[in-house]
Amino acid sequence: QVQLTESGGGLVQPGGSLRLSCATSLSGFTFNNYAMKWYRQAPGKERELVASISSGGDSTDYADSVKGRFTISRNFAERTVFLQMDSLKPEDTAVYYCNAKRRFSSTDYWGKGTLVTVSL
Repeated sequence: QVQLTESGGGLVQPGGSLRLSCATSLSGFTFNNYAMKWYRQAPGKERELVASISSGGDSTDYADSVKGRFTISRNFAERTVFLQMDSLKPEDTAVYYCNAKRRFSSTDYWGKGTLVTVSL
């Protein structure tokens, strides 16, 4: 069973930064077969895709609302994915979820989420 564990959420003031981490239980070889994504879900809203990174780490994509402020990256040795969030806004407040999507497959896995609150 693949396990994803998010951490790094918390309360931050507008304009501040947070770095989210997603630790995976995937073996070193298997980790290379998964594209990794960060989603978020704000209260009363649907879950939305925030950022994604390819299995090889050479391609990234972002939602328009976070472009230029968020950066997704992955560390193959640690089998961990990160989301660096800068210039945070109150509208970034949400539970952030990590997702692992296996290449050429419909199989994917989810973490339990970490709460990010941007407020004075």
